[in-house]
Amino acid sequence: MNRAAAASRVATMLPWAWLLVFVAAPLVVVAKISLSESAVAQPPYRPRWSWTLDPAAWQAFADGLGLDSYRALLADDLYWRSALASLAIASAATAILVLVGYPVALAMARAPKRLRPVLLAIVILPFWTSFLIRVYAWIAILRPAGLLDAALGLFGLPPLELLNSTPAVLIGIVYAYLPFMVLPIYAVLERRDPALLEAAADLGAGTVATFRTVTLPLSRPGLASGVLLCFVPIFGEFVIPDLLGGSDTLMLGRTLWSEFFGNRDWPLASAVAIVMLLALALPLAWLRESGLRRGDARR
Repeated sequence: MNRAAAASRVATMLPWAWLLVFVAAPLVVVAKISLSESAVAQPPYRPRWSWTLDPAAWQAFADGLGLDSYRALLADDLYWRSALASLAIASAATAILVLVGYPVALAMARAPKRLRPVLLAIVILPFWTSFLIRVYAWIAILRPAGLLDAALGLFGLPPLELLNSTPAVLIGIVYAYLPFMVLPIYAVLERRDPALLEAAADLGAGTVATFRTVTLPLSRPGLASGVLLCFVPIFGEFVIPDLLGGSDTLMLGRTLWSEFFGNRDWPLASAVAIVMLLALALPLAWLRESGLRRGDARR
């Protein structure tokens, strides 16, 4: 094997090694903890990994694993209510992000080329500051007698006092995740061929018809990427619901935090994490596979 072929093979193997070490191995550890039982120890579960070659030790280790944590998930409706609340908030926030982010991306793509870098920098600008600082800024805006209520008072309107409510969580999520919706859509729309729009206009298509038949189909890959980039992390979001939603906001991220650090029930928290992962990964894998099959059928 020559040097170029060896370098090519190493370059191909590096991403797989990265996924194995930093994705697959932690998932195996979490899956193992989810099959353990809670214990007053450090770490707070048993059995621990057995590194001996004694078959009896490995048999004892396997006998100590079980599905008690998953049975507890089925028996307690707290986790189902947390999952449904996370699904509802993630779906609503993603829908709002599409309604807000798509027009922003379309306006950026239609702007003169000399202005596009400036608009892109404005969208990316929030990333230059700390995420926590930006969320704490919304606390100052939404809290009772905060900036929002003070501004409403200038117009004689009653205060809203949105802090510690679901609308406050949605506002914070939409603000934090808006760039992740805008950038993929803009990347697709910015590369579209202007000749397609001109051809649609020459054929008598109006603005709405051109958008429906040309712009929207071309932007679907970016729109799908934006939806995935937003929906998946929002489903497990913890910081924004904890700071803006208060104690009454029930989401899986907060439930996981409570189990890990409050109850110190690592097996149950790991089981919640595994179920959440499967609930997100399996539908996405099915959608991707069905999309590939439809693409093959069109060919």
